[in-house]
Amino acid sequence: MRELVFLLEESSAKALLESVLPRILNAETGFRCIPFEGKQDLERQLTRKIRAYQNRQARFIVLRDQDSHPDCTQLKNRLLDLCHASGKADRCLVRIACRELETFYLADLQAVERTFGLTGLARHQQSRKFKAPDHLGSPSRELKTLTGNRYEKVAGSRAIGRHLCLDNERSPSFRNLLAAIRRMEIELLSEDAPRA
Repeated sequence: MRELVFLLEESSAKALLESVLPRILNAETGFRCIPFEGKQDLERQLTRKIRAYQNRQARFIVLRDQDSHPDCTQLKNRLLDLCHASGKADRCLVRIACRELETFYLADLQAVERTFGLTGLARHQQSRKFKAPDHLGSPSRELKTLTGNRYEKVAGSRAIGRHLCLDNERSPSFRNLLAAIRRMEIELLSEDAPRA
């Protein structure tokens, strides 16, 4: 079975992807989201989970927050090393959310506004802070402040994910995640194509 498997730092990423993936994937492409109990749990179990996964057609996308890690490339390489240790590195991609998953939401304040029935949030999108939210220090705190503490990680991620504009360019890490998903799906589709 053609399948994309997402190995995720936490349940909020699962909630987001379950809202977004049906909007971008071909109906025949299956997906599974496997959340862990934080970044240490993800890193501790990643190699074993990938190695033990039985579906030979599966492709793996690892998604983790950068948080306060100073070097995004170093972090990505550490996760790629764990994927390599599984023996399936050729079927894995790693994506880092700069700094947190909430960056994706702050890049689309209109979606946040619609989700929570608020008015006036979208006008903040033109401010320097929200034009490039990948550079914010604490996106989750910013989102809680903007929404008057209405945002809650799992339920908020699920609800906002339904409204996110998938062509949004304000968060490079969001754009790169969607590009990776589409690329992996194309690889799966090309495997199923009949050979000439």
